[in-house]
Amino acid sequence: MSENKDLLERVELDLPDEESLYDLAELFKVFGDTTRIRILYALFESELCVCDIAEVLNMTQSAISHQLRVLKQARLVRSRREGKQIYYFLADDHVRTILGQGMEHVGE
Repeated sequence: MSENKDLLERVELDLPDEESLYDLAELFKVFGDTTRIRILYALFESELCVCDIAEVLNMTQSAISHQLRVLKQARLVRSRREGKQIYYFLADDHVRTILGQGMEHVGE
């Protein structure tokens, strides 16, 4: 028996449920792709359409569209329509915080 029984019980009680941990792991998988990170950084300053993102990142529009779909499913990016054009933007300030803290951590 561990001498830290009380501590271990508190730790166990504080652990999130398995479904929440799974969802968190899936979210971090989305951040595991350089192209998606580049798209998020392109959207850091302003909303952009697919053609603008493709130009900035020197990629095809279809490649950008595919990655935007993944980012939308993960609720990291949202969109709005203006006429025939669809503009994409970061979903909320949490995305900015995650990217900022990640870069801060990498820079240490």
